[in-house]
Amino acid sequence: MTEISRLHTSPRASMIVRHGDVIYLSGQVAQDADTDVQEQTRSTLSRVEALLSEAGSSPSHILSATIYLRDIANDFAPMNEVWNAWVPDGQAPARACVQAHMARAALRVEISVIAAVID
Repeated sequence: MTEISRLHTSPRASMIVRHGDVIYLSGQVAQDADTDVQEQTRSTLSRVEALLSEAGSSPSHILSATIYLRDIANDFAPMNEVWNAWVPDGQAPARACVQAHMARAALRVEISVIAAVID
C-alpha cells in the first residue's frame, strides 16, 4: 500500500497531503485579506508555490486547480491576469473556477491544487 504523509496537520485539516507521487494542498488564501483580488491572488499563489516546494513539487507540476471567488462577476478577469502571469508557459493545469461563500468576508479568492511530485 502506498504511504500517505501529512504536513502542517491540525485537528481539522492538513495543509499538505502526499500519497505516492501526488500532492494535495488544502485551500490557500492571502496573508492579508484587506487587499484587492489581484493582490490576494498573488499572495495566495505565493503560499501555494511555497507549499509545493516543501512537498517536492512546483507550479509546472500542478495537475488540477480549483479557484473559489467571492464575486466571480467582478473578480474573474483581474484574478486571471495574475493567474495567467504565474502559470508557466505550456503548463496550465486542469482548472475549475467557481463563486463561493468565503470563510471570512474579506477573502476574495481561495485556491486548492493537486500536483505531481517532481521526479
